[in-house]
Amino acid sequence: MVVYGVALLALCMLTGMYIGELLGVLLGVDANVGGVGVAMLLLIVLSNISETRFHLKPVSESGIQFWSAMYIPIVVAMAAKQNVIAALSGGWIAILAGVLAVAAGFALIPVLSRLSSGDGQAFTESEDRE
Repeated sequence: MVVYGVALLALCMLTGMYIGELLGVLLGVDANVGGVGVAMLLLIVLSNISETRFHLKPVSESGIQFWSAMYIPIVVAMAAKQNVIAALSGGWIAILAGVLAVAAGFALIPVLSRLSSGDGQAFTESEDRE
């Protein structure tokens, strides 16, 4: 059932936010420090434990997997929106840094694609040269 996935997601999010706030207090920062990251790690660990330790019905398992898969893109989209708002209010240097980072990311796509190819040619060519 999808509700188990939602319950697991909510548990991880609340726990992560609590730990993030606690870390913020311990570090003397008036912010949540790493709460979303903690929640993501908890979700990954608990969803993998549910596959091996708990014998759930396939419908329940698919609900957990669905919300596990949906959580990360949603959080990335929320963080990207915050970064854009901060960049627009930060001035031209912040906008320029963002544009250059995106351009560098696009430029590295062919390199990463070649390195991650399944045939391993990128690694064998460098070994042949030595």
